[in-house]
Amino acid sequence: MKFVVRSPKESIVTLIRKLGYRPLLRTEEEFNCVRYLGAEYPRFHLYIKEDRKKDEFTFNLHLDQKRPSYSGSRAHSGEYTGEVVEGEAERIKKILEELS
Repeated sequence: MKFVVRSPKESIVTLIRKLGYRPLLRTEEEFNCVRYLGAEYPRFHLYIKEDRKKDEFTFNLHLDQKRPSYSGSRAHSGEYTGEVVEGEAERIKKILEELS
């Protein structure tokens, strides 16, 4: 599930932590982070891309149900839509509203 929000005043690393996520990897284009729901799986997986020209962040969210089945594979049982993912997106948006 993708959604776009205006860039908050917080740094992106502080923002990730306030959302309850843990950074995994940072590239020049985006941050890769997760929020665990107890054990290692299931977990929310979030990619955040910053567009400084437009002053906005693009969030790409999904729910990883389990780890990839085959070694060397990135494929997994992920949910990109549905009630749980939509609820997490709303939770994120609410926190972002409170920070602005």
